Amino acid sequence: MQGSRRPVFLSFARLRFPVGAVASIGHRISGVVLACALPFAAVALGRSFSEEGDYASVVDGLQSPAGRVALIVVAWAAGHHLLAGIRHLLMDIGVGASLPAARASAFAVIALAVLAAALPLAA
Repeated sequence: MQGSRRPVFLSFARLRFPVGAVASIGHRISGVVLACALPFAAVALGRSFSEEGDYASVVDGLQSPAGRVALIVVAWAAGHHLLAGIRHLLMDIGVGASLPAARASAFAVIALAVLAAALPLAA
């Protein structure tokens, strides 16, 4: 069976994406996370303004383990989406479009987004 043209099963766990691709895919994922979090944030904001008891329940929800995880995920998404968006805009106008600069900016976006995700842990 030499030279067989059978399809090959590709496992995403075995693929190695370049850092620019990881930053770009993260930009898309963070956009989806932010879009999904927006209704919950709007409801929480509205409830926090209505009564003191509702405000306390919103604060308690955000201080719970699930709330802390949600805050970390949203902080990462906001940081990554903002930084990757700026990176994409700059690359569209030719700033940092060379391969070494693009790799460096992708690493910077990923690292700074992780730092943004760590901010809720410090509070």
